[in-house]
Order: sequence, then C-alpha cells, then structure tokens
Amino acid sequence: MRQIITHFTDNDLYTFTCQYYILEKYPRAEVEYSFIDRNNQVYPEGFAAMLQEQVDNMKNVVITDEEVSFMKRKCIYLPLWYFTYLKGYRFNPAEVSISQDSEGHLAIKVKGKWFSTIMWEMPLLSTISELMHMLRGDFEKYDAALEEERAKAKTEKILSAGLVLGDMGTRRRFSFEHQDMVIKVMDQVAKSRSDWPGKFTGTSNVWLAMKYDLVPLGTMSHQLISFEENVSGLFECNYNVMRKFSDVYDGDNGIYLYDCFGDKVFFSNLSKRMAMMYKGLRVDSGDEFEQTEKIIAKYKELGIDPATKQVVYSNGLNIDKAIEIHKYCAGRVQDSYGVGTFLTCDVTGADPMNIVIKLTSGRITEKRLWHPCIKLSCNPTKALGDEAKRNYLISQLQ
Repeated sequence: MRQIITHFTDNDLYTFTCQYYILEKYPRAEVEYSFIDRNNQVYPEGFAAMLQEQVDNMKNVVITDEEVSFMKRKCIYLPLWYFTYLKGYRFNPAEVSISQDSEGHLAIKVKGKWFSTIMWEMPLLSTISELMHMLRGDFEKYDAALEEERAKAKTEKILSAGLVLGDMGTRRRFSFEHQDMVIKVMDQVAKSRSDWPGKFTGTSNVWLAMKYDLVPLGTMSHQLISFEENVSGLFECNYNVMRKFSDVYDGDNGIYLYDCFGDKVFFSNLSKRMAMMYKGLRVDSGDEFEQTEKIIAKYKELGIDPATKQVVYSNGLNIDKAIEIHKYCAGRVQDSYGVGTFLTCDVTGADPMNIVIKLTSGRITEKRLWHPCIKLSCNPTKALGDEAKRNYLISQLQ
C-alpha cells in the first residue's frame, strides 16, 4: 500500500509549538496518549495491520531543508536550535501500539518521552481517516470537479459574509489530496478580489502553508493544561500554563485555549496581567453565544475593552454557524474562525469520522508516579480521561 504521510510538516503547527514548549519546560516528562473513536466505529478486518504498516513507514519521514527554511521565515518565535533538533528527529514506531479486537474496534496507545510522542497525533489521525475513506470505496465515488466547485462556492460564501477564517482540518480530512485542493481553491478565491469583506487566514497544516506560502495557524492544545493539572492543581493549572507559555514565547502565540477544565475554572483565576498579555481566547466547546458573553463580561470586569481582544471559534463549526456567530459578535470582539472537518471532509457521499487522540496519563520525570490526565471541557460529551478522577474533579466544581 502507498505511504500516506510523506512530508514531515504534514502536521498541525501546534504540534511544533507545543513540542518546543515541552522541550523548554518539561524535557524529562513521559506521557501516554490514547485513541478514542467517539462513534465506536467498527473497522474492517486487517485494519490494524494496514495502519501498522503506515506507522512503520514513518521512520523514513524526515524534515527537509525547504521545510526548515519556511518555518524559520514564518515561525520567527521558534529559536534556531529547535530546527537543529527537528533535523535530528526520527519517528519511533516502537512508541505506538495498535490492536483490533474481535468485533473490529481499534485500540491505539502512544507512550514515551513527551517531546517525542507528541509528533504522532496528526499523522495517526489523518492516516486512519484516509484509510477508512479508501476502504469504504469513497475514493471511487469522488468527483474532483464537483468538489472543487463546492470548495469555491464555500469560500465565496465565507469571504462575502465577512468571516476571518482559516483551515484546521488535517486530523479528520478525507485525504491529503482533498485538503490540498481545498487550500489551493480557498487561496485562489481569496486572491481573486482585493475587496472581499472577509479574509482567508491560512491553514494549520505546515506543509500546505509552505506549498501556498500561507500563514501556518495554531498555538497550543489542551494537553498542556491537562498535564499541568497534575503539577499545579485544578484551579492553578491555567494560570501556570499561561505564565509558562508566555515565558517561552515572549508574547507571541497569544491565543489561549481556555476550556480544558471548563470556563468556571478558567475565569475564576484569569488575572488582568495574563488577560493583557494574551491577544485573545479560543472557544472550542460549549455554547458559543454563552461563551462570548462570559468572555466579554470577564474582560470588562478586568477593565479591558473586549473589542481589543480576539476570540477564535473552533468548536466543530460549519459556515452557516460561523456566520451566525459573526453576526452575534457584531464587532464587540475581534471574532475569527478555525474550521476543520467541514472544509476538509465535507465530501459528497462520504461520512466524516469522529476520532481523537488525547493525553491520558503522564509524569514529569521518569522517576515519578504516573497520573491520569483529564479533559473536562465546557461540553460534557467532550470530557475524556480516567472516570474516577474525572468525577473527583467535577465534584470540586460543585
């Protein structure tokens, strides 16, 4: 079978920004990630073996000088020594264990040093998604001309509505080729007129950003806060990640993903200094309208004009929902949007997958005990991790 991931930076930017943070703050940390299929999908017989073949091939995927040059130019907040590290990085298939039970359900664990294992999330998810669409026969039904026209119409709708929007769809894409086409079309449509009310901001996929000379998008992921809870505790973990992240990036990458343990935990301990230091917040769960009001109220409470702050909405959006949120915001905040599956797997006749890989345990050094890593979210259906600890943390919020 052909190799699906062939480019080192066919990965989301936050993988690299989080990796550098980990190298700086937790270089000895060890973690375990777990694969979760929210639809409890039954996979075809032999799927685990096909996936293992793809994982084994990853050891040959290395960063190129072209990729390094692009990242040095676009990611000025990353130091030169980090690119030397990336040149020496090799995917280690031994960190990944894959199995499939008699009913066809897939189990995947990734375990090892945090700075190394973090690289596996996107390659695994995008490979699983593409393999499934291939095996379902979706590729044979794919109408390239139709999908290109749909991508063009979708982009025109985005830009006409005044949305500031970027692609975040690597993890559950239909295929690499389809995501490539979508990015190409969105870039072409955006450049076809200088007077669009909206803006195409780029893509989280670093390789595709390089191909089309776009801005690679992304700052951080939930795993940083989920890990920090075991270090700092439930009510201090957000503050300490904000402090450590701002130390590492010296003011760059200033969009904070705040919902790992729900909005109550975050807003109860958001200091004015941190609110001023960060450019804005990312809404990835909960009711967007309710979250918008809470964000505005908190900024006002701190004496900050909400209209000076960016709010990035990314909670499983489609374009109609993004337009609805944009109208609701009405300039009260600087709203922008990260859309994933609806851009990269909205393909006629194909059902998108609902899969994630999340941090489920960790320890700060190889000499410490392992602890469960939890995500509560503002949406109970997105809560993940050890049930006993999850219930304990929820009890602390009562």
